Amino acid sequence: MMLASPSQFRTSSSKKLDIAWLTMSIILFSNCSTFTPVAPTADWQQQRAIQEELKNWMLRGRVNVQYENESHTPRIQWRQQDKEYNIRLWGTFNAGNTRITGQKEYVTMEHKGDVFKAKSPEELILRQLGYELPVSYLEYWVRGLPAPNSEANFTLDEVNQLSQINQDGWTINYQEHRQYGDFILPRRVEVTRPRNDIRLRFVGLTWNLNSAID
Repeated sequence: MMLASPSQFRTSSSKKLDIAWLTMSIILFSNCSTFTPVAPTADWQQQRAIQEELKNWMLRGRVNVQYENESHTPRIQWRQQDKEYNIRLWGTFNAGNTRITGQKEYVTMEHKGDVFKAKSPEELILRQLGYELPVSYLEYWVRGLPAPNSEANFTLDEVNQLSQINQDGWTINYQEHRQYGDFILPRRVEVTRPRNDIRLRFVGLTWNLNSAID
């Protein structure tokens, strides 16, 4: 029986190491290639016009809700089809597994096996969940747009991306803009209002702009 020389062992070991590094590099490159690119410097007025054309979208992430000394962080999935929306909250706190569906002047909430209806999502959420979630405005705010029919002030960052909106007593801060085709959308949105000490933090947001989502 022939024994392999030390140099052969080193060569074999080196080849295995090279293969391991190559495999890891491919995996890392594959993972990195799926990351959503960071948004570049933008022309805000031009970008705003583009954002207003986004009618069908879905976001997923978490929303940290702080309201009157209580704090909860459920998961959120929000699907918007023009003026119709379907919002699902689940995980921690009294949201349990809550689904809110609505369109203009008509809202339905399914919560813990019960079904509730109202004309306003704000009224329905406050009555059933005990905190304020300005859904009618959030449809615009999460996309980096002011809500219509109300004046708003804007602040831009050093690369001309939207960093803050002030509207109707609410302050909306934006971080970690990402590029989705022609659209620039945030990964973090913070919505605050001093009155009642309300704070909503949307974190880890991922967006799907496929209008055919079920």
